[in-house]
Amino acid sequence: MKAKIAAIILAAGKGERMKSQTPKVLHEICFRPMLGYVLDLVKELKTDRSISVLGFKHEQVNKVLPKGIETVVQKRLLGTGDAVKQALGLLNVFHGVVLVLYADIPLLKAKTIKELIRRHNENRSDITLLTARVEKPDGYGRILRDKYASICGIVEEKDADDFQKGIKEINTGIACFNKDKLFSALKKVKPNNRKKEYYLTDVIEIIYKGAGIIDNLNISDIQQAMGVNSRLDLAKANKVMQQRINERLLIRGVTLIDPSTCLISYDARIGQDTVIYPFTVIEKNVRIGKSCQIGPFIHFRPGTVLKDKVIVGNFLEISRSQLGSNTIAKHFGYIGDSRIGKEVNIGAGTVTANFDGKNKNITVIKDKAFIGSDTVLVAPVKIGRSAMTGAGSVVTRNKNVPDGQVVAGVPARPIKVKG
Repeated sequence: MKAKIAAIILAAGKGERMKSQTPKVLHEICFRPMLGYVLDLVKELKTDRSISVLGFKHEQVNKVLPKGIETVVQKRLLGTGDAVKQALGLLNVFHGVVLVLYADIPLLKAKTIKELIRRHNENRSDITLLTARVEKPDGYGRILRDKYASICGIVEEKDADDFQKGIKEINTGIACFNKDKLFSALKKVKPNNRKKEYYLTDVIEIIYKGAGIIDNLNISDIQQAMGVNSRLDLAKANKVMQQRINERLLIRGVTLIDPSTCLISYDARIGQDTVIYPFTVIEKNVRIGKSCQIGPFIHFRPGTVLKDKVIVGNFLEISRSQLGSNTIAKHFGYIGDSRIGKEVNIGAGTVTANFDGKNKNITVIKDKAFIGSDTVLVAPVKIGRSAMTGAGSVVTRNKNVPDGQVVAGVPARPIKVKG
């Protein structure tokens, strides 16, 4: 019979080294709170129960949690041992495996945790730790072993002596526990360290002395277990995650001319044979069709949708707008809150003036319209099918241009109607 799994996600900390009033776990990696990646991991594992331990500004963190995630608030931040103890209060009738995850370790892959769980269940261990060997173990807890090479404890770096600091086998923090053994051991943990916190790692020694079975899975890719504790760590994690996103796009048939210069959101959907030139920024909730040409020097804000065979680039910003297939906007400008049809030409320097000081207004440009260079479209406004604006025109609000009409000037006035 398959053992049940309860995931506990530790997300209570403030993150002093982040130097921020924003909870650490809400700092973004590739346009998404780092907590989101851990939530994805839990979803893929299909755990039977999922509990997030919240603390600092818990109201803000709670807003990003999806349905199905139970929560408990650690009112006093007394360490990881206390945090897990708070979560176990919701698991009184649960019997199975407790998987402890950290919301500030966002780079873990599901296959790694699946292997950790598999090993834990097959060996019927009381604890299975995810460990690693690193040349520079600064900042990590060190794995302690007895004369038989069995794991007998973990010492945090700030509490380690000089010999222990020389140990290169480190604790990543991720672990599987037998729930009942964990519950019993936590009752014996004391705040015997300098910060008067309750360390979850202290249960290792307690269970070892109780003749418990302690195992480990060594991870070769230490990047997966990298914790984010500072802005420097955040930048490193962002780089790793961006590389993963870029590789996924390349495998799916998207061309990135220079991946190192592109910032692309975790949820970007980009069609095959689309080419993305350097210095492109694609934020969240952006959809790009097939065979498009994007960039260089372009910024897609949330809500941007490009259909197939669209060409956009060179110092252009697009926000909350849809561009139909075969539409072209090759040169600098701003397109915001716009609905643009098929085969439209947007001339260089075009601006949709969407904000009137109070509201964001919509610009509609219908199929095959031609927008001349340096046109300003003051929303709300509609440009008809096959209509044309002359260079430098200002089409004022609510002065809609009918199908086929040509307008020019400031303000724009009709010149002729196509025959």
